[in-house]
Amino acid sequence: MSAQSVHQAYKNNSVSTASPGELTLMLYNGCLKFLGKAKVAIVDKNIQEKNVNLQKVQKIIQELMVTLNMNIEISNSMMQMYEYMNHRLIEANMKNDVDIIEEVEGYVTEFRDTWKQVIQINRQKQFTGNQA
Repeated sequence: MSAQSVHQAYKNNSVSTASPGELTLMLYNGCLKFLGKAKVAIVDKNIQEKNVNLQKVQKIIQELMVTLNMNIEISNSMMQMYEYMNHRLIEANMKNDVDIIEEVEGYVTEFRDTWKQVIQINRQKQFTGNQA
Protein backbone atom coordinates (compact mmCIF):
# COMPACT_ATOMS: atom_id res chain seq x y z
CA MET A 1 0.00 0.00 0.00
CA SER A 2 1.47 3.38 -1.01
CA ALA A 3 1.95 6.20 1.46
CA GLN A 4 -0.70 8.22 -0.35
CA SER A 5 -3.32 5.47 -0.07
CA VAL A 6 -2.48 5.01 3.62
CA HIS A 7 -2.94 8.75 4.15
CA GLN A 8 -6.27 8.68 2.27
CA ALA A 9 -7.47 5.71 4.33
CA TYR A 10 -6.54 7.60 7.51
CA LYS A 11 -8.43 10.70 6.33
CA ASN A 12 -11.51 8.63 5.44
CA ASN A 13 -11.41 6.91 8.83
CA SER A 14 -11.01 10.27 10.62
CA VAL A 15 -14.13 11.64 8.93
CA SER A 16 -16.21 8.51 9.41
CA THR A 17 -15.42 8.27 13.14
CA ALA A 18 -15.62 12.00 13.95
CA SER A 19 -18.39 13.44 16.10
CA PRO A 20 -20.69 16.09 14.57
CA GLY A 21 -18.71 18.74 16.45
CA GLU A 22 -15.41 17.45 15.11
CA LEU A 23 -16.85 17.36 11.57
CA THR A 24 -17.84 21.01 11.88
CA LEU A 25 -14.31 21.82 13.04
CA MET A 26 -12.96 19.95 9.98
CA LEU A 27 -15.22 22.05 7.74
CA TYR A 28 -13.89 25.29 9.24
CA ASN A 29 -10.31 24.06 8.82
CA GLY A 30 -11.08 23.12 5.21
CA CYS A 31 -12.38 26.65 4.61
CA LEU A 32 -9.17 28.13 5.93
CA LYS A 33 -7.04 25.77 3.84
CA PHE A 34 -8.84 26.65 0.59
CA LEU A 35 -8.94 30.38 1.40
CA GLY A 36 -5.17 30.27 1.78
CA LYS A 37 -4.79 28.46 -1.54
CA ALA A 38 -7.06 31.02 -3.23
CA LYS A 39 -4.92 33.88 -1.93
CA VAL A 40 -1.75 32.25 -3.27
CA ALA A 41 -3.47 31.66 -6.61
CA ILE A 42 -4.40 35.34 -6.88
CA VAL A 43 -0.83 36.40 -6.16
CA ASP A 44 0.39 33.87 -8.75
CA LYS A 45 -2.26 35.13 -11.21
CA ASN A 46 -3.65 31.60 -11.50
CA ILE A 47 -7.31 32.50 -12.03
CA GLN A 48 -8.51 28.93 -12.50
CA GLU A 49 -6.90 27.76 -9.23
CA LYS A 50 -8.36 30.77 -7.40
CA ASN A 51 -11.82 30.02 -8.75
CA VAL A 52 -11.65 26.31 -7.86
CA ASN A 53 -10.58 27.02 -4.27
CA LEU A 54 -13.12 29.80 -3.66
CA GLN A 55 -15.87 27.52 -4.97
CA LYS A 56 -14.71 24.83 -2.54
CA VAL A 57 -15.01 27.34 0.31
CA GLN A 58 -18.50 28.31 -0.87
CA LYS A 59 -19.56 24.65 -0.92
CA ILE A 60 -18.27 24.19 2.62
CA ILE A 61 -20.12 27.29 3.81
CA GLN A 62 -23.27 26.01 2.12
CA GLU A 63 -22.83 22.73 4.00
CA LEU A 64 -22.45 24.66 7.26
CA MET A 65 -25.66 26.54 6.43
CA VAL A 66 -27.58 23.32 5.76
CA THR A 67 -26.48 21.78 9.06
CA LEU A 68 -27.61 24.74 11.20
CA ASN A 69 -30.34 23.85 13.68
CA MET A 70 -32.72 26.76 13.09
CA ASN A 71 -34.55 25.96 16.35
CA ILE A 72 -31.57 27.42 18.21
CA GLU A 73 -31.68 31.19 18.51
CA ILE A 74 -28.06 31.89 17.49
CA SER A 75 -28.51 29.96 14.24
CA ASN A 76 -30.29 32.93 12.64
CA SER A 77 -27.26 35.14 13.27
CA MET A 78 -24.89 32.44 12.02
CA MET A 79 -27.00 32.00 8.87
CA GLN A 80 -26.73 35.73 8.17
CA MET A 81 -22.96 35.61 8.63
CA TYR A 82 -22.63 32.57 6.35
CA GLU A 83 -24.74 34.33 3.70
CA TYR A 84 -22.58 37.44 4.04
CA MET A 85 -19.37 35.41 3.73
CA ASN A 86 -20.73 33.63 0.65
CA HIS A 87 -21.59 36.98 -0.94
CA ARG A 88 -18.11 38.32 -0.16
CA LEU A 89 -16.49 35.21 -1.67
CA ILE A 90 -18.37 35.78 -4.93
CA GLU A 91 -17.15 39.37 -4.88
CA ALA A 92 -13.56 38.28 -4.12
CA ASN A 93 -13.70 35.82 -6.99
CA MET A 94 -14.93 38.43 -9.47
CA LYS A 95 -12.46 41.10 -8.34
CA ASN A 96 -9.45 38.86 -7.53
CA ASP A 97 -9.41 40.63 -4.17
CA VAL A 98 -7.10 39.19 -1.49
CA ASP A 99 -8.41 41.72 1.09
CA ILE A 100 -11.93 40.31 0.84
CA ILE A 101 -10.59 36.77 1.21
CA GLU A 102 -8.70 37.87 4.33
CA GLU A 103 -11.90 39.41 5.72
CA VAL A 104 -13.73 36.08 5.28
CA GLU A 105 -10.70 34.25 6.65
CA GLY A 106 -10.98 36.34 9.82
CA TYR A 107 -14.62 35.36 10.31
CA VAL A 108 -13.94 31.68 9.64
CA THR A 109 -11.02 31.75 12.08
CA GLU A 110 -13.27 33.24 14.78
CA PHE A 111 -15.96 30.60 14.15
CA ARG A 112 -13.34 27.83 14.16
CA ASP A 113 -11.66 29.01 17.36
CA THR A 114 -15.01 29.41 19.14
CA TRP A 115 -16.12 25.98 17.93
CA LYS A 116 -12.85 24.45 19.16
CA GLN A 117 -13.48 25.96 22.62
CA VAL A 118 -17.02 24.54 22.67
CA ILE A 119 -15.69 21.07 21.86
CA GLN A 120 -13.06 21.35 24.62
CA ILE A 121 -15.65 22.52 27.17
CA ASN A 122 -17.98 19.66 26.24
CA ARG A 123 -15.14 17.14 26.56
CA GLN A 124 -14.25 18.53 29.99
CA LYS A 125 -17.89 18.28 31.09
CA GLN A 126 -18.09 14.69 29.83
CA PHE A 127 -14.85 13.80 31.57
CA THR A 128 -15.81 15.36 34.90
CA GLY A 129 -19.31 13.94 34.55
CA ASN A 130 -17.89 10.45 34.11
CA GLN A 131 -15.64 10.87 37.16
CA ALA A 132 -18.47 11.67 39.56
